[in-house]
Amino acid sequence: MHAVNSRNMREDEARAEHERLLRLATNASVFTAITLGLCKLVAFWLSGSVAVLASLVDSALDGSASILNALAVRYAMKPADEEHRFGHGKSEAIAGLAQAVLIGLSGGLILRHAIDRLLHPQPLQAVAVSLVVMAISLFATIALVLFQFRVVKKTQSTAIKADALHYVSDVGANLATIVAVALAPLGWTRLDPAFGIIIALITLYSAVSIGWETFNVLMDRELPTEAQQRIRGIVLAHDKVRGLHDLRTRRAGPNTLIQFHLELDGDMSLNEANSIAHEVSTALTGEFPGADILVHQDPWGAKRKGASLDAPLAQAERGH
Repeated sequence: MHAVNSRNMREDEARAEHERLLRLATNASVFTAITLGLCKLVAFWLSGSVAVLASLVDSALDGSASILNALAVRYAMKPADEEHRFGHGKSEAIAGLAQAVLIGLSGGLILRHAIDRLLHPQPLQAVAVSLVVMAISLFATIALVLFQFRVVKKTQSTAIKADALHYVSDVGANLATIVAVALAPLGWTRLDPAFGIIIALITLYSAVSIGWETFNVLMDRELPTEAQQRIRGIVLAHDKVRGLHDLRTRRAGPNTLIQFHLELDGDMSLNEANSIAHEVSTALTGEFPGADILVHQDPWGAKRKGASLDAPLAQAERGH
């Protein structure tokens, strides 16, 4: 009983830390997007730069997407209920798809305006102010991206990852804008809209990448092969486990779902089999905190559809 209570306490602590990191990441994203958007609005009003406008539109949609993202993450953290027995984790992926649409729209608007300015170039104003604003934007975006990827590494959040990938493209966009604005007074008038086109293409590519990533989550794509191998290794490390088969995995926002059939000696009592399944689940939870694990116990060697691919591996490991 003490061991069970201790494990539950560890899971509660891990869940609380998980939620704290997600809130910090979403709040930081919203604050950064809104602050930089206001700064870029002033810079564009003073300079008329297409590259700054492209960055401004991107920041405006960043703010909208980040707010949507924050709402989705908070909804995803809600515990499972009677109508959503597997939790609300997929709301993160839905928010990611919405982000992809917004980002794609911003890329299209930027591309249209940049092509128009490329055909009809205009001189830039207030270059120094624009450079200062864009430099601040660059460093703020880099700091946000580093923090977001740190959170993604610890939480595996789909929504935060989508947000981070978008801001990675913003880093390149900010660099391109700085170069375009700095060279414009030297006579490179078409460089500004040319870089605007590049930024638009980067933005569109980012939209496609985020859309594909979230689509895979919604389609219940399996965990990476490396993660599946870790699961098999943990299960087969138990000295009374003969093998496993029908391993299925997926992610739903911050939630990892793992299910498989555990192969045990046929003459084992139900209580002992259940105890072993519990021990295996506990070991997996240590590697995948907060995972939802479903274990079905099967007698080893029983006839079934599709022989176990892991049983020979288990026997080989027993022989070493």
